[in-house]
Amino acid sequence: MPLYIFFSLKLLVLTLANRTSLVAQMIKWTHSLRYHYLDLSEPGPNLPKFLAVGYVDDQPFIRYDSRMDKAEPQAPWISSKNATYWEDETKKQRKWAEIHQVETWIEMGYHNHSSGIHSTQRMFGCEIQEDGHSNSFWQFGYDGQDHLSLDMETLNWVTANPMALWTKRWWQTERCYAEYDKAYLEGPCLTSLHRYLELGGQTFTRREPPTVRVTKHLAQDGGTTLRCWALGFYPRDISLSWWLGEKKLNSKLEYVETRPSGDGTYQTWMAVWVPAGNETQYTCHVQHSSLNHTLTLSWEMPSHPGLMTIVISLILILLVIGGVVSLIKCLQGSGQSGKNQKSIQD
Repeated sequence: MPLYIFFSLKLLVLTLANRTSLVAQMIKWTHSLRYHYLDLSEPGPNLPKFLAVGYVDDQPFIRYDSRMDKAEPQAPWISSKNATYWEDETKKQRKWAEIHQVETWIEMGYHNHSSGIHSTQRMFGCEIQEDGHSNSFWQFGYDGQDHLSLDMETLNWVTANPMALWTKRWWQTERCYAEYDKAYLEGPCLTSLHRYLELGGQTFTRREPPTVRVTKHLAQDGGTTLRCWALGFYPRDISLSWWLGEKKLNSKLEYVETRPSGDGTYQTWMAVWVPAGNETQYTCHVQHSSLNHTLTLSWEMPSHPGLMTIVISLILILLVIGGVVSLIKCLQGSGQSGKNQKSIQD
């Protein structure tokens, strides 16, 4: 092989490797452990008094239902934990059920709610990023609305509405509440997350590429909205962007946050408004850790099956007309032949 060809091939391999590495660096993974608690003032139809669900990367792995009064596995990888683990988790959730019951009664008093079904919710969790950084959150709600959240830096309770001031004053009298929550989220929570990720193995280290498509929708102002869909990917972190030529667009965009699909993968979309007739000039760029390159897709004008249907229908009509004309001529011919034959007989 000539030397210049060898170096050209080597340069091409290095370029492709650098591009793959660049995409991987831009999209870094994030893993999370979250718990959602729900307490009702009284059980509803087919609803428990208290419900707790734990999630790793938005996938449920543990559930406690006060009607069953025990913690149960929700994912195959956690089922291997021994009986002691499940006994401890059951005791922990029973304690949380007692705490929430008291909180629900107190919140009902603050809101002058003496009857009816009311609820308190608690959501907290931690996450780790590929670069080693970690984050955590803690939120409390009443009747499905945000109520309080914990500022991890100052350990202050942040109110979401005026009524939450009553709860804030109550919890501020015991600073140990905030200190305990922060200590748990920055310590045992992260330890548990690492342990669960190791236990889950391939479930959380796999890479599933997104299925991407672009759809067109008419806008009320006469323009067009192009929507770029990314479906069925894992892990959660993904980047979608719209481009016009070499320019990345930052306005006239609409998007939703990445959400679970219900099958262990994620989905999301991003839309852009474009002038009618210019749809093919816009491209959607998708970056994900499962891809070794940036996926680029544009809207394609669909084929027109309706036009083909019209053509086929016209052909069928012409054939029918032709058949009718031939039949008439044939009948006319038969009639004339009969007359001639009768004349000869006469």
